[in-house]
Amino acid sequence: MNKTYERIEELCKQKNISVTALCKACGISRAVLTDFKMGRQKSLSAEILSKIADYFSVSVDYLLGAPVTPADEQSLKVALFGGDTQVTDEMWDEVKRYAAFIKERKNGNK
Repeated sequence: MNKTYERIEELCKQKNISVTALCKACGISRAVLTDFKMGRQKSLSAEILSKIADYFSVSVDYLLGAPVTPADEQSLKVALFGGDTQVTDEMWDEVKRYAAFIKERKNGNK
């Protein structure tokens, strides 16, 4: 299986949805992703990749296998703290703990 499809599957797992549900939400034929997974289709169109990236709020580059870089993390810090570029490690760790708490709470309410 290719890296792009693995990333799509992982994002679906994180969001607790099936690939079929993703396809419905994005208006994509499930057969296109099945063919892509099985290697019968070598790539996805820019339009499909864009729809999937938008759905998950990730970049197309990420879907294509680009690693998450420290620059991405720094951009996230700046966005979360309203443009403040002086985010300490302690502040960032607290945000990550809170995010984990929210995720646990959501998963506990199933």
